[in-house]
Amino acid sequence: MLVQAFGYLASLLLALSLLVSNDLKFRWLNTGGCFFFIVYGVLIGAFPIILTNTLLLLINLWGLVKIYRKTEDFDLLEFGTDATLIKKFLSFYAKDINAYFPDFKLEEATDAIRFVVLRDVVVANVFVAALLDDGTAEVQLNYTVPKYRDYKVGRFIFEKEKDYLLSKGIKKLVYKTVANKNHRRFLTVMGFEKTTEGYVKNLDA
Repeated sequence: MLVQAFGYLASLLLALSLLVSNDLKFRWLNTGGCFFFIVYGVLIGAFPIILTNTLLLLINLWGLVKIYRKTEDFDLLEFGTDATLIKKFLSFYAKDINAYFPDFKLEEATDAIRFVVLRDVVVANVFVAALLDDGTAEVQLNYTVPKYRDYKVGRFIFEKEKDYLLSKGIKKLVYKTVANKNHRRFLTVMGFEKTTEGYVKNLDA
């Protein structure tokens, strides 16, 4: 039964790898699946399984090396509420955006801080926050497309572009509500803390 467990686990990981849209997650899940298939092959003495999955494991490891070595260009651009490209972007990803930010409406963000993050000149993220008089920015939208959910965009916004946020008068970022558990996990990784206000990150600390 223990031997079969390795085979089942390997199959599960390989199946999961086909369901994710992020290249990094795909490579890690696929690597795990290949590893457990190699163990399974050794335990049952199946050389073809060992050989095939060893080759696939090496391919995945090479893919991971390329991902981690890859240098990407990030940029931040402000936009207006009448920007056609942004409207098309929001319309295209409307269903997924609604799962993360169900209350967001671009037409209501006229006085908000608005920008997009470009990743190799591709729109990877749209960010909108309402700035209050005390320097608190209430985040209304911080949507990253599934392909780029590897925390790089978040680190670019909150770490590399921290001075930009401060220059806009932002002292504190607040999410009053977070509808999606995956986004709550993201905020924790980004250094937000759960308080009575919601999820909070102080920039001037």
